[in-house]
Amino acid sequence: MKYSEILKETRTKNNYTQNDIAIKLGINRSTYKDYELQNSIIPIKHLIALSNLYNISIDYMLGLTNLENYSQNSNSINKEQAGKRLKEFRKENKLTQEKLANILNTTFSNIAFYEKGRNLISTTFLYDICKKYNISADYLLGRIDNPKYLE
Repeated sequence: MKYSEILKETRTKNNYTQNDIAIKLGINRSTYKDYELQNSIIPIKHLIALSNLYNISIDYMLGLTNLENYSQNSNSINKEQAGKRLKEFRKENKLTQEKLANILNTTFSNIAFYEKGRNLISTTFLYDICKKYNISADYLLGRIDNPKYLE
């Protein structure tokens, strides 16, 4: 995952300092700095907040596409819809919860929680699914309806 360069480039292009962004996210500057250096993985809630702030797609932020934004996208995330889309994706690919959990090196109960809309999928798991199956993170999170799959 190479979001660190995109985070820094987008921040500087929008004339924000690391401290400005840290304040907007409600975190310490050092925590944000660690995201830009990729010393720690940016949580999905912060990825969504930055996507909304910069008006760019999560797919772009994760380096899955060169397209900065989609013509019709939602800034909000509905955990239940995201869960339904993850379940739909899993079934389309003939994966059980257990098999998907094994692919992602997690437990099937985590997958069940994601699919039930109790939790949003983690950034790492979202990226791994999108990269391996060429599916849009913005689609899986319910921010867009098209494209479902990335070119």
